[in-house]
Amino acid sequence: MRPVLWLGAPAPGGLALPDARPTASHLYAPRGVWLDDHRLIVADSGNHRLLIWHTLPTRDHQPADVVLGQPDFTSEGPKLLHLPTGVAVIDGRLLTCDAWHHRLLVWDTVPTGSDTPPSQVIGQPDSRSVEPHHGPAISGSRFYWPYGLGWVNSWLWVTDTGNRRVLGWHGLPNDGRPADVVLGQPDAFSGEENRSGPVAANSFRWPHAVAGTSQLLLVADAGNHRVLGWRTPVTDRPADVVLGQRAFDTNREWPHGKQGPSVLRFPYSLTVWGDELTVADTANNRVLHWRTVPTYGAGHPADAVIGQDSFDDNGENRWKAVTPDSLCWPYGVCRHGNRLAIADSGNNRVIVWDLEA
Repeated sequence: MRPVLWLGAPAPGGLALPDARPTASHLYAPRGVWLDDHRLIVADSGNHRLLIWHTLPTRDHQPADVVLGQPDFTSEGPKLLHLPTGVAVIDGRLLTCDAWHHRLLVWDTVPTGSDTPPSQVIGQPDSRSVEPHHGPAISGSRFYWPYGLGWVNSWLWVTDTGNRRVLGWHGLPNDGRPADVVLGQPDAFSGEENRSGPVAANSFRWPHAVAGTSQLLLVADAGNHRVLGWRTPVTDRPADVVLGQRAFDTNREWPHGKQGPSVLRFPYSLTVWGDELTVADTANNRVLHWRTVPTYGAGHPADAVIGQDSFDDNGENRWKAVTPDSLCWPYGVCRHGNRLAIADSGNNRVIVWDLEA
């Protein structure tokens, strides 16, 4: 495995700092990334925008082709978007989690021009509304900090992080209907941490990202330092598999000392390709890889690590200068074929790796 492309801040003197003014080639704390055969899309969270490369970049620091959420490449501050995070292309549509506006935005096609307005809003009654739940009450169709989304077996899953739950719809909910499935809460009107009790196999603290296979739905439960998995059909019941913890009822954090291949600290993202699973182990400044997705039980060790010299290390950029293969708070990951894109948030960049180099 080796890094092959660097987008965002260069690192003169071993630092990777965002430009004082946004540009088409700089990133500020990116949290989400999408990669497919045709394009690369980055949730440039700190600049409150999406950047789109309509052909896969071929050189380091290549400027983006399109910006969404800002009128141009040099504008900043919350406007259409306020801390965008998760991003995906689903059946030709572009979706992003507009997290601090408590909604999802949908473009019916991936825009080819900058500052294109979205076609649809999910989670708010109109494009002007930005309050949590659009009112004081939790419901099955409204969000509070939706950070992640995933399309699994024709289901849209959204991590409604502020309400400590995951909402699932069969198809896109373009009619404002409530979720068909609620995970992590006893009903569609509750939002307490770990169901108001101790950590359990059916609870969340900060669910942050979702991915899956034809047989398994996986959720990065960042606040409980774990990944939970449900075999299909998915209903609100105890999970079948947990990664990052030794049991379903623990949420221990190992902030110091040797980490090993079975520990997670604030895993904020995950991606699946075939039977392989990759997890952004964010607070350990590394990415973990399983060659086969575990489907039951607890404590399964990862097979490979990216960003550290061994499973026992967890330093930011290995406690050294920034290099193409070091990481500082990797926040988002997306796998497509042999390519793995990592939103290396603390280094204000996206690094694309070749997994079979």
